Amino acid sequence: MLDEIKKAVIPIAGLGTRFLPLSKVIPKEFWPIVDRPMIQYSLEELKDSGVKEVVFILSPYSKNVLDYFKKSSRLEKILQERKKEERLVELKKIEEIGRQLSFSFVYQKKPLGDGHAILQAEKVIKEEPFYVLYPDDIVESRTPACLQLFQVFKTTQKITLGVCRVPKERISSYGIIKEEKIAHRFYKIKKIIEKPSLEEAPSDLAILGRRILVPEVFFYLKKAKPSAKKEIYLAEVLAEMLKDGKIIYGYEIEGKWLECGDKISWLKSHLYLSLNHPQYGKKLREFLKKEIKL
Repeated sequence: MLDEIKKAVIPIAGLGTRFLPLSKVIPKEFWPIVDRPMIQYSLEELKDSGVKEVVFILSPYSKNVLDYFKKSSRLEKILQERKKEERLVELKKIEEIGRQLSFSFVYQKKPLGDGHAILQAEKVIKEEPFYVLYPDDIVESRTPACLQLFQVFKTTQKITLGVCRVPKERISSYGIIKEEKIAHRFYKIKKIIEKPSLEEAPSDLAILGRRILVPEVFFYLKKAKPSAKKEIYLAEVLAEMLKDGKIIYGYEIEGKWLECGDKISWLKSHLYLSLNHPQYGKKLREFLKKEIKL
């Protein structure tokens, strides 16, 4: 039986147009959530889930994410000289992530959809199952979301998607599944409908940015027909696999899904995690009570 999934793919080759104009100079994955960039939450989750290698799908214009996690001897020396021990500890936490994970980089020349981006990782992934994680989804949970999916996968050995219930007014913003319940929080997916109307939606279970895929998906990605926008979307490819009788499972993630895919979602998640932060939350709440009358 498989003890862990060792590889993960993180697609970050998008243009980040929802975050313009700031995304012209700061890639979306480096936008801060409290005192860390989004990408750090992703890598901490993968590390805690047993992953050893992360494959980043980058655009040719991406700033190298490795720079953030590699050791900075010059900065460490300055902090030591200035006796900034607290800052030094924070810096070493980042470096520790870089030591525990190995990074690979694959380039997507044009933003042609997340399915096309994942296909670029085929040579690195080879014949292993792998996680796909989208950094603009953060899951606050006791057990890492990826590890929750693995608890299902190690028995089924089938594609497993993280799902979460969403309010009716938000259903049309997500890929929604038609499901057959197998056990508590565990479903066999019968159909995937991308951004359905409320009337068309078969459930309120939306797919979030945590998936376990198997190498067979690359065969379907290669033969996928691009959309009208000339893009290949993973959700549509998975829908085709279902039509071919392939088995795909969904697991309802335990925890709080914090979205960061657009400005208002990012602001809400940033505010929520800031107010609940063990170091900063109390002071922020006091500030709000004093300065803001809602």
